[in-house]
Amino acid sequence: MMIKFFCRRLLRLVPYFFLTLLSANLSYAETPVKILAFGDSLTHGYGLEAGDTFPERLQVALHEAGYNVTVINGGNSGDTSASGRSRLEWALMDEAKVVIVELGANDGLRGLEPSQTRENLSQIIAGFKKTGAKVLLTGMQAPRNLGTEYVAEFDRIYPELAEEYNVAFYPFFLEGVALDPSLNQGDGIHPNRQGVDVIVQNILPYLVPFLEQGTE
Repeated sequence: MMIKFFCRRLLRLVPYFFLTLLSANLSYAETPVKILAFGDSLTHGYGLEAGDTFPERLQVALHEAGYNVTVINGGNSGDTSASGRSRLEWALMDEAKVVIVELGANDGLRGLEPSQTRENLSQIIAGFKKTGAKVLLTGMQAPRNLGTEYVAEFDRIYPELAEEYNVAFYPFFLEGVALDPSLNQGDGIHPNRQGVDVIVQNILPYLVPFLEQGTE
């Protein structure tokens, strides 16, 4: 009789057991995917009000599209690729599942040696890939007044690294925004709120496939 009694009690608990498991799985599925935007002032949001930066506007756009994400602002104004490389160990601590690498604009503005930029970006991409993160590399273009040889060497860094490391590639971070006064702040370099929104809309198609494929 006692055995039957305990069996009946156990059977009554089975539905609660599976309900607990289901709740745990749903909670896990609802954990936001961490996206790290790792870059310079274009990422950090130089001259912008709170809420208007690229990471913040990207998070809003992804939420509106139905994706549960947290976009971390890993931008630092003034950073060159070398400065970004020096921050890599810190950035890895975020344990992001997706990383947007936006660096090199200041290298070009300062006319730094393209081979150094290439090496720094290479180490950054490799570092993030080792963690299993999915990387989206965004390209930059050298100022055209630095000469055709420098421009050609600089501009090809990004597509070649994307191919070498087999990472997603967005050709030019400022596509549709650069040189448009209505989309930039007074310095003609940093996007305003409207410019940031253009960048976000342009980059979404390159980012969404990561979220559709899953991040495990």
